[in-house]
Amino acid sequence: MTQSATFPDEMLGRIHQGDCIAGMQSIPDGTVDLVFADPPFNIGYDYDKYDDSLSEENYLSWSADWIGQVHRILKPNGTFWLAIGDEYAAELKIEAKKLGFTTRNWVVWYYTFGVHCKTKFTRSHAHLFYFVKNAKDFTFNRDAIAVPSARQLVYNDKRSNPKGRTPDDTWILRPQDCDGFSDSEDTWYFPRVAGTFKERAGFHGCQMPEQLLGRIIRGCSDEGQVVLDPFSGSSTTLTVAKKLGRNFVGFELSEDYVKLGTERIENATVGEALRGAPEPKVSAPATTTKPARSGKANTPRAKRSRANESQSTLDLK
Repeated sequence: MTQSATFPDEMLGRIHQGDCIAGMQSIPDGTVDLVFADPPFNIGYDYDKYDDSLSEENYLSWSADWIGQVHRILKPNGTFWLAIGDEYAAELKIEAKKLGFTTRNWVVWYYTFGVHCKTKFTRSHAHLFYFVKNAKDFTFNRDAIAVPSARQLVYNDKRSNPKGRTPDDTWILRPQDCDGFSDSEDTWYFPRVAGTFKERAGFHGCQMPEQLLGRIIRGCSDEGQVVLDPFSGSSTTLTVAKKLGRNFVGFELSEDYVKLGTERIENATVGEALRGAPEPKVSAPATTTKPARSGKANTPRAKRSRANESQSTLDLK
């Protein structure tokens, strides 16, 4: 009987500087439990080490290459989450299916305070695809990610399950935006990491909320398993994985992001609480006390917003 391959210990617990495709090619087949990827959206963002203005043909070919590596390195019961904008959401879903993935959910993250548009409806959502390698064998820890039900939050109904309910597949930003949604609808709720939030790492223009990654990592992996991020960026995935007791590994082209992301990971400890509101419907994220800036901001988000109003894509990672 052939012994299953294991993930190389020497690669764990760090961000590897370099191309993610080459990096994943060095990983044995079937050795990763969970992959979360927030790749470049191909909308002309000004990265320091990557051309975000590829032709559609080249972008889809490149995407198929790295998603193919994700499929190869995942265990037979592994899970793949993909964050992507409107421009290529449908195309990458199709590419993932061609490569052998099954879609469990097409999660829509609804938010406010998106980039304002004058010539079309302002974008207020992002896409999170939940794929599995085997449609009948995968990790899903329902109790670890249960949320309070409307019976608990609104009606204080003693008949409600004290363990809560399974989250829906549309995520909402603010409590006041929940009024039009009933407990039977598909609604998740997480604040994006705005510039005034204490959670903001500050060195990367795109940052996912820790609580959002917490739901994904808790729900689709177990303690001690391997979580991989091919586009580490602000290192939120790896930081949250460490806090939740998972093994982790990431890849990143930018030397600066590797350095700053590594510092963020080193400052985190196993068992540490995730930043942000644990249940945003009953609590709000902490903000800084700095006074509001006047004039045009020069943060990566602001520059990208002014340069790409026509796309109005939310910075995620």
